[in-house]
Amino acid sequence: MLTRRLHLPYSAGLVGAGMALALLPFGPILRLTKELLFNALLPPLIFEAAFHLDWKQLRRDLPVVLVLATLGVALSAAVTSAGMYYLAHWDWLSCAVFGVLIAATDPVSVIATFREAGARGRLLLLVESEALFNDGTAAVAFAVVVTFARGHQPTALSAASLLAATVVGGIACGAVVASLALLLAGRTEDHLVEITFTTIAAWGSFLLAEHLNLSGVLATLTAGLLMANYRSLGEISPRGREAVEAFWEYAAFIANSLVFLLIGVRGAHANLLAVPVVLAILLVTLGRAAAIYPCCLLFARTGLRVKLRHQHVLFWGGLRGALALALALGLPPEIPLRDHIVTISFAVVAFSVFVQGTTMTPLLRRLGEIPAPSSL
Repeated sequence: MLTRRLHLPYSAGLVGAGMALALLPFGPILRLTKELLFNALLPPLIFEAAFHLDWKQLRRDLPVVLVLATLGVALSAAVTSAGMYYLAHWDWLSCAVFGVLIAATDPVSVIATFREAGARGRLLLLVESEALFNDGTAAVAFAVVVTFARGHQPTALSAASLLAATVVGGIACGAVVASLALLLAGRTEDHLVEITFTTIAAWGSFLLAEHLNLSGVLATLTAGLLMANYRSLGEISPRGREAVEAFWEYAAFIANSLVFLLIGVRGAHANLLAVPVVLAILLVTLGRAAAIYPCCLLFARTGLRVKLRHQHVLFWGGLRGALALALALGLPPEIPLRDHIVTISFAVVAFSVFVQGTTMTPLLRRLGEIPAPSSL
């Protein structure tokens, strides 16, 4: 309520509240772990965002989204990794691990910020879908890079096979779980049962894929898209859809709030002076520019052309958050410079929340994407 009165993103307010909570002498002991983020908080956030994507609109811009989420992630990771190697003098493996995990723009932060700002139309679709698909490809690439970093030496063919299997397998897990849930949901009009089936689809697809060492993010993303748009096997009743949308809106709000509070609690104890934080933030920002402008240039002479002002928004709206932190916190202890990677990841997320997040609405107004506030 306070952040709305101050016209600030509530994500920034929650991170600040988490920092204040951590500094209190009687503050609770709260720990942000990969298990908490991955198994509890990430599935509802991914599912809710995917559930609200319109497949008919997404299908038209899917080539743009996929290029941004694949080639864009690779370019962003390459720029960041190379910069940390030559300027911060890290070893190549640590640079590659950090470059890949920080290349993932976070749908939690992105979607919350843009919905609060009131963005609409194709821009909102591009921002949301790119962040969701970006997460999946970055998480998969991260798994491959960590395999190298742990001392394994897979060939190019085996690395490509692992990448393809993780992607295809994750999508398949989401499709199977969502299809079963839809098949059963189509046989009832009890809205509580329908909510339960969507809950099973969200967490079930994620946990099944992760158990099989596949992409849980892509599994839940697929499940959300199918539950909302695929009606051949069955569909949620009109009353059930209203209840499902209300439930997931609240579930995502709670998960979102906990993520940002926990980021604040963890960030309050980070030693940001021990590592080249400013350099890392500059390199990550440059990497994001390399991911957006060259990729959008590929569509400049087609019907899928992305307006320059939309490219500016995609660039500055590439916020980092829960997924990057979850990947960093889950790094094995033997990874070189692990503690530095975790600390810098928190610093980049803090920059996203407090700098990019708070300036996103003014940028959208300046570019004419949202109306100026009423003087009344």
